Amino acid sequence: MVTKLSKTDRVSMKHVFRRWRRAAVVALAGAAVVLSGCSIQITSQPDPSIGADTMLINADKGNPFFTQNFNPYLTNTRTASRWIYEPLILMNNLDGSLNPWLATEWEQPDARTIVMTLRDDVTWSDGEAFTVDDVAFTFQMLKDNPPLDIKGAWQHLESVETDGNTVILHLQGDDAPALTILGQTMIVPEHLWKDVKDPGTYRNENPVGTGPFVLGNYNDQQYSVDKNPDYWQADKIEIEHIILPSTNSQLDTVSRGYDWSYSFISDVEGTWGAASEHNQWWFPPGGVIALMPNLEVAPFDDVNVRRGIALSLDREEIAETASEGYMEPAGQTGLILPNQEEYLDPDIPDQGMITQDKDAALAAFAEAGYTLDGDRLVGPDGEQLEFALTTANGFTDWTRAAQTVQRQLADVGVKVTLKLPQPAGYQSAISNGDFEMAIGGMGGGDVYQAYNNLLSSQFYVPSGEATSNNFQRFQSKEADALLAEYRGTVDPARQTEIVQELQGIVYDQMPVIGLYYGGIWGLFSDAKFTGWPSAEDPYMIPQNYDNAPLMIFTRLERVKGDDQ
Repeated sequence: MVTKLSKTDRVSMKHVFRRWRRAAVVALAGAAVVLSGCSIQITSQPDPSIGADTMLINADKGNPFFTQNFNPYLTNTRTASRWIYEPLILMNNLDGSLNPWLATEWEQPDARTIVMTLRDDVTWSDGEAFTVDDVAFTFQMLKDNPPLDIKGAWQHLESVETDGNTVILHLQGDDAPALTILGQTMIVPEHLWKDVKDPGTYRNENPVGTGPFVLGNYNDQQYSVDKNPDYWQADKIEIEHIILPSTNSQLDTVSRGYDWSYSFISDVEGTWGAASEHNQWWFPPGGVIALMPNLEVAPFDDVNVRRGIALSLDREEIAETASEGYMEPAGQTGLILPNQEEYLDPDIPDQGMITQDKDAALAAFAEAGYTLDGDRLVGPDGEQLEFALTTANGFTDWTRAAQTVQRQLADVGVKVTLKLPQPAGYQSAISNGDFEMAIGGMGGGDVYQAYNNLLSSQFYVPSGEATSNNFQRFQSKEADALLAEYRGTVDPARQTEIVQELQGIVYDQMPVIGLYYGGIWGLFSDAKFTGWPSAEDPYMIPQNYDNAPLMIFTRLERVKGDDQ
């Protein structure tokens, strides 16, 4: 008798197998340690001087100096500056959902206008009232100081108008997606910043914001922030103090008793998890790691070659090897699933997942003129199909993915060599088109921005010139028209339809080839605080930098008394 497993059982068995294979790797590593004469069990040793109302967070470090800089618009600002200053709208980068923050609501009467209503119960931490004038001043400051415009607000804005407690943002053209970018602008107080002579060099050592925390003590080893008692959501903040050390190694992460960290850790269960019964983790997908062909380099200008490569790959093995089993294989839609499932085109089979099929791969290669000659895939000239695959040295998961791709393509006769420049050299190579194929990322919480960055011809420049997006040099009048239509409509239903049509382009034309999801590495302890985001309650991306913690801080609850 043969028992047929249900889909749920098959998924469960797949996960059991992956855990078994990962455990085997860990066991081998552990055996190596024992055989060397050493066996070390790392446990978490929290600092007993840190109170139950205080959180220790691994989120900042010297770069290379631990400068007292709380200007939220500078790249070397301290991490906590984004917990002192707040945006108008808070976006969850897991799915692109927007949450009212300093703005209580917004509307787009047309694709060229955004009207935001501001909160009327907000004060700056020095007691001054927060008003629309602060918002107008902030936008004007960014216009007057372009290097501070880190979100690119004035690439979209024409002018800013105020009326009562509303701010009207007039856009340069039809640009409905600008709401997300403009809404993430952090607001600073006019009454203090108007006298700053050069905001581009201003360190803002004594910050005054609207956020949940104010600066506490500061030295070159660590600093602290304290609860803002006048915060407009003070009743939701149960953390009294946060300490941020300047030095954080992976050993520190596991052993020091952090309440919150953000880090990829090999064997998280046997390290972070084993260090304390209170330690937990959540690694949701935050993007798609993909093969990125240079479409101006033959033979990658032939979609059949790209399809042949895509069909040659076992994404389960790539994901398992690259991410140590933490992340799942990714499909070919460009979407992050299940985060963005609402946008998925139901007509695309298997949610866009491409299964390894060597016969179909060889058929696709044959359409491009390549045939298998022994163990070599050769073109009409008898030369083997070969190329260099570029990835960044030190990105260990990408390197493991590249090595697995190299081996899998060898099985269909394609010769792949690896190029591993340093990260700066890698970035320069993909920006300037100095590569044949590279490993890179695509996707993001904002679906429009994800497809625009991937497909838009506005980023196209020939190889040899630098671009900030569309590194593969894709050009499509159809994609450009769809992106333009998206910018021109405020109808959510039509926007979803456009996203589905853009998925079809990525799926059919394969400007990039999806491999596996890139992870968001959230590490938490529930010893003192509970309410962390999770797969069951994914209310915010679990990163402890930028503005995401603003939402998380409002959801955390103190563990009381005997429960600690």
